[in-house]
Amino acid sequence: MSSQKLRTPSAGRPLSPGAVALMLVLCLSWGFNQVAVKLALPDIPPMLQATIRSAGALIVLFLIARIRGVKMFERDGTLRAGLLAGVIFGFEFLLIYRGLLLTSASRAVVFLYTAPFFVAFGSFLFLGERLRASQWGGLALCFAGVALAIGIPQADVDANVLLGDLMVVGGGALWGASTLVVKATALIKAPAEKGLAYQVALSVPILGLAAWIFGENLTRVPGPLALSLMVYQAVWVVGLTFLIWFELVKSYSASKLSAFTFITPLFGVVASYFILHDTMSLAFGAAALLVIAGLYLVNRRGPASPVPIDPLLNVTKT
Repeated sequence: MSSQKLRTPSAGRPLSPGAVALMLVLCLSWGFNQVAVKLALPDIPPMLQATIRSAGALIVLFLIARIRGVKMFERDGTLRAGLLAGVIFGFEFLLIYRGLLLTSASRAVVFLYTAPFFVAFGSFLFLGERLRASQWGGLALCFAGVALAIGIPQADVDANVLLGDLMVVGGGALWGASTLVVKATALIKAPAEKGLAYQVALSVPILGLAAWIFGENLTRVPGPLALSLMVYQAVWVVGLTFLIWFELVKSYSASKLSAFTFITPLFGVVASYFILHDTMSLAFGAAALLVIAGLYLVNRRGPASPVPIDPLLNVTKT
């Protein structure tokens, strides 16, 4: 990524009603995905789940690309950026899943959603996006809402838990980095199927090797529930919703889209309550209001800062 500040034409573009609707579907899907992973754990360990999910999603992406006539192996100058995005993607999930073994799921989901902060700061440095003070305040409100909904802080936090927290924060930082790589390199012009395929394909050997190193294996044949949940994760979550996310990242402000992902853990809390019968905090309503208020501040229209063009991305550059 160049150290010079880049700005895509979409940097200051407000989210359309259609984009907002798609983001709500994505966040709902990702929120339930946390429950899906948990339900499948008795049959399939976490790193193996991630490996199988990526492998299945890669098949889906190639099928979609074939139907849409996308040339996946055409030389288009995206190889180096794609490999970088793929390595980041693989280690992102490695950190998240390993961190979950040390810290609680409730703490992890809060620390994972530090990602929008990394995106906002990176967008400021590399994409030329200028967040106003009210938008930074909106991000802070969103994070406070997520923290309140999950019910942190928690007592009895030892060094292992803190290490798990840091690993999940690292996963959030890599999530933010992968978003920025897409926005600030030639991947911005690549078909979404190809851009996501780089990430998914590189993650398979990384996650598979990690599963082997940590001694994960299948102790029994997975049951129908676990298999159906893996289909949900591979086909819908990674194969389709990540594809939609990739298209949205190419078309809209990275920081504004990322702010919307704060809704995901709220959906996760609701899904956990109804499906896993987890306890729902009485503060959930207040937390939801904080998130909504934060999203309003982040996405509210404001004065744009003009910047000049970068020929690599057909965008402007100082």
